[in-house]
Amino acid sequence: MTTRRSFLKIGAAAAITLAVGGAIYRLAHPPALRHPFTLDGDAKAVLAAIAPVMLGPVLPAEAAARAAALDGAMTRTLDAIHGLPLGTQKEVQDLFGLLALAPARRFLAGVSGSWEQAAPQQVAAFLDSWRHHRLATLQTAYLALHDLILGPWYAEPSSWAAIGYPGPLKELQK
Repeated sequence: MTTRRSFLKIGAAAAITLAVGGAIYRLAHPPALRHPFTLDGDAKAVLAAIAPVMLGPVLPAEAAARAAALDGAMTRTLDAIHGLPLGTQKEVQDLFGLLALAPARRFLAGVSGSWEQAAPQQVAAFLDSWRHHRLATLQTAYLALHDLILGPWYAEPSSWAAIGYPGPLKELQK
């Protein structure tokens, strides 16, 4: 049985791990000058692995259309992140940076190889574990990834047909 003390110790250890991982990533990958938030190759690979799993069946089946849709989703996700307050952008960058670090990727996400080699089932299992994790920090991280990917996807009018949404009422568009 987990005691309150051990639960608090685990939570503190997880918070310290997240903070240290984010700090290491920020030191190794300083932000670009134009935008406080940037995705380097490793962090971009995290998004490229997570986006198709989160979007799942709403993506087109045909390969070229699917690639174009994923590219658009990644661009819109980055645009959405750039619209966030600076402090939130840094937190998101820390999250992607943490997931890009090999030890954190293995320990927190359960993905042993690189994100480029991760099977969709591995990524789905990682997302599901964070979604239902007992630590609120990991649940919050899952919700951030979910909202950052799905929000911009469904804000795009070309995505509405996949869910049968006809668009806003004409009376409301003025």
